[in-house]
Amino acid sequence: MKIAIIGGGNMGVTYARAFVRSNIVPTENILIIEKHDEKREALKNEGIALLSDNIDQSISSYDILIIAVKPQDFITMSGQLKAYLQPNQLILSIMAGITIATIQQHLGGHQKIARAMPNTPAQLGFGISAFAISAEAGMDSVSVIDTLLETTGKSIFMKDESLIDAVTAMSGSGPAYFYYFIKHMIEVGKELGLEEHVAAMLAKQTMLGSFQMMANSKDSLDQMISMVASKGGTTEAALNTFDRLGVGTGIKEAIKAAEIRAKELSRG
Repeated sequence: MKIAIIGGGNMGVTYARAFVRSNIVPTENILIIEKHDEKREALKNEGIALLSDNIDQSISSYDILIIAVKPQDFITMSGQLKAYLQPNQLILSIMAGITIATIQQHLGGHQKIARAMPNTPAQLGFGISAFAISAEAGMDSVSVIDTLLETTGKSIFMKDESLIDAVTAMSGSGPAYFYYFIKHMIEVGKELGLEEHVAAMLAKQTMLGSFQMMANSKDSLDQMISMVASKGGTTEAALNTFDRLGVGTGIKEAIKAAEIRAKELSRG
C-alpha cells in the first residue's frame, strides 16, 4: 500500500508518523506534499516520508490520498489534483465542513471518497475519529479507513454522513471544552490560595483519574456521581450550584451551537 498525504500540517504529519510507527506503511511508501519550504525542511530532517512541494503525475501511483489541507485551500488544490486522479484511488478527507458530495464535485466526479473527523489527541495516539464513505467506495473501504484511523486512537464508522456534524461538535471540538473546564478549575484554585502549579496538578490529575474510573467501571455516570456526592457534603454543594446556574443546560446548548455551525460550514 502506498499513501500520499496532501498537506504537511499537524494532522497530516500525525498520520505519517502513526502509519510508520504501527508498521502499516514503510516510509518509502508515504509521500507528503507540502508547499511551505520550512515545514518541508523540518519533515526532511525527521525522515518519516518522501517529500514534494507540488501535486504532479507521481501521485497517480498511490493507492490512498489523504487530503489534509485547510478547507479554504481545497478549491485551488482540487483543480491541480483532479488532473492526475485515477478511478481506483481512495481519497480520505479530514477537512472540516467539506462534504463528500462537494469533494466529488470538485474532483471531477471521483467516486471513492471517505470523510473523517479526527481530533487533536490523535497526535498522542489517544484520538477518536468518526468517518463516512461514499456509496461508490464500497464496504471494503470501511476496513481500510478504519485500520488507518485506528493508528491514532479509536474510530467509528458512520453510515449517515450528516451525523459527522454532530461528531464535530462532540469530539472534534470536544478537547477545547475540557481545557476550558480545567482552566477555570485552576483559576478558582488560585483564588482559594493555591499556587498555580499546585492547582494545575490537582485539576489535571483529577481529570485523568476520573477518566480511568469511568473507563474501568460498570456503574452509570449518575451512580458514579452519587458515590462522590455525600448527602449534605461539599460535592453536593458544588453540584447544587451547577444546577442553580444551569451549567448542564449550558453545556448542551454550547454543543448544539457547535453542531449548527458545523452544518453551516458544510453547506458553504
